[in-house]
Amino acid sequence: MSAIRRSQTTRITRLSSRASPYHASVTLFEAKDPGITADAANNGEAPTRSSTPRRPRARRVKVEEDMVDIEDMVAMKPEADTDPPSLAESSKVKKPRRSTQPKSPRKPKAIQQSLDKPHPAPENWRETYDAIKEMRSKIVAPVDTMGCDQAQYKETEPKNKRFATLVSLMLSSQTKDEVTDAAVSNLREALGGSLSVDGLINSDEQAISNAICKVGFWRRKTQYLKQTAQMLKDNFDSDVPKTVDELCSLPGVGPKMAFLTLHSAWNLNVGIGVDVHVHRITNRLGWHKPPTNTPEETRLNLQSWLPTELHREINHMLVGFGQVVCLPVGPRCGDCTLRTQQACPSARNVGR
Repeated sequence: MSAIRRSQTTRITRLSSRASPYHASVTLFEAKDPGITADAANNGEAPTRSSTPRRPRARRVKVEEDMVDIEDMVAMKPEADTDPPSLAESSKVKKPRRSTQPKSPRKPKAIQQSLDKPHPAPENWRETYDAIKEMRSKIVAPVDTMGCDQAQYKETEPKNKRFATLVSLMLSSQTKDEVTDAAVSNLREALGGSLSVDGLINSDEQAISNAICKVGFWRRKTQYLKQTAQMLKDNFDSDVPKTVDELCSLPGVGPKMAFLTLHSAWNLNVGIGVDVHVHRITNRLGWHKPPTNTPEETRLNLQSWLPTELHREINHMLVGFGQVVCLPVGPRCGDCTLRTQQACPSARNVGR
């Protein structure tokens, strides 16, 4: 056979496949120009293309050996209609070298306190703020009688007062004030009449769950309460921490709870506690340009221009306003003086 015929015969070969040595669910394809017809090769004619459409050449998937670990292999989802790699196959993957030195415990990420570029103060914000404050003085909202700051008043020991405030805030997430207040009372009764760190640690988990089962995510909060109580005893002398970062290191505690805890438990004004009411209302008022997407964005914007002496009161004021007037759905714009003053860009043209 001539060299030309040998070359043409070789070019008849279509796709060949083989399993990747790095990942069992990846198939590697190799092709040597499958478009040559067999007749042309056998007759010694010039190569011609077959009328059959050529299949696209498969793309090789490159997997770096030193970047894949056994844990990553398990976490990878196999492609459709393929089986996950067996233990024998996954054990062939080379594991990267690991340091023999023990890892230091991961430090909690510090909570951002300010913006690099302050948000400008909205035009006529003070007039709007004072108008809302005037309306709030005539409103009795659920937060006024059943808010998280009320839990401390049924305790006598200072540590228990602070702990009751923290517990109430932890239970309040995704829960109405009425339900939270009842859950705190039930939990206090289940612990023998007082909310204390030791009482929660020594309490049966089922008893805690039964007491708070009406709040949102009560199963998870039961675990958070037990873990938090143990951390307070081990790391903070069974007391509530006095910094935002330390509070946010506790399970289930975020910036909003941390700032509000410091306000009520320690009388420390270090930032604004922004919940859904503050986030919603300040965006309806057009105080954020562009509108903020999260309560944390709202907090940083507000803290950059709102006077510090108002940081503590704005949450309580807007929460009550949002519970009674500026509702999430169907806001009562007819009861709001901002509509008549044309101070709210989101006001609807409705009657009382």
